[in-house]
Amino acid sequence: MKADVVTIEAGTAGSVDLDEGIFGLEPREDLLQRAVRWQLAKRQAGTHKSKGRSEVVGSTRKIVRQKGSGGARHGNRKAPQFRGGGKAFGPVVRSHEHSLPKKVRKLALKHALSAKQAEGKLVVLDEAKIAGPKTKELAGNLDKLGLANALLIDGTVDENLARAAANIPNVDVLPSVGANVYDILRRDTLVLTKAGLENLEERLK
Repeated sequence: MKADVVTIEAGTAGSVDLDEGIFGLEPREDLLQRAVRWQLAKRQAGTHKSKGRSEVVGSTRKIVRQKGSGGARHGNRKAPQFRGGGKAFGPVVRSHEHSLPKKVRKLALKHALSAKQAEGKLVVLDEAKIAGPKTKELAGNLDKLGLANALLIDGTVDENLARAAANIPNVDVLPSVGANVYDILRRDTLVLTKAGLENLEERLK
C-alpha cells in the first residue's frame, strides 16, 4: 500500500509503503470502543466522596425513646433518612481503572490507524521541523496542508514544533511512543512523519 509523502511546506517528497497488516485492516468499532473506554477510565480521578453516617459530625444521642412515641424507631440524627445525615451507599474514593489485554490494546491501535487510512485522513510528512518556535509560521504551513484539526506523530518531537503547536487550537503533537487510540480518534486528521511511521510499524509488528 502506497502513500504520498509531503513536506511541511506542502511540497511533494515521493511516496512510502504502508504495512497492510497495520493500515489495511477493516476497522472494528468494538475494539476502538473498548480501547477508548479503557483509556478514559484509567485517567479518571475517582476522587468523588460523600460522608457516611459514621463520618458526619453530630450527637449520637437517641432522638426519641424506643417505644411509646407512636413514631418510627430511630437512633441518632446522623442516619441517612434525616437532613444533614450521612449518605447511604454514597461514592467513595476509588480507582475506575480496569484491565485490557495487551493484545487487544495493540490490535485497537492498528484499527485506529487503519480507520484513518480508510477515511483518507492520513497524511505522511517527510519531517516535522521548523526553524524556530514561531506559531505563525507553523499555522501558515498547516493551512497550506489543509490541517485545521490534526494529531501529528513524530519519532522524536522537535522542540520548536512542540512550542509552536502549543498555541494552536485542535492541533496536538505526540512522540510515536505516546501514540494511542483516543488521541488518534479525537482529531480529524492523523499526520505521521516518516520517522514516526517507521517507529509505529516496528512497534506494532
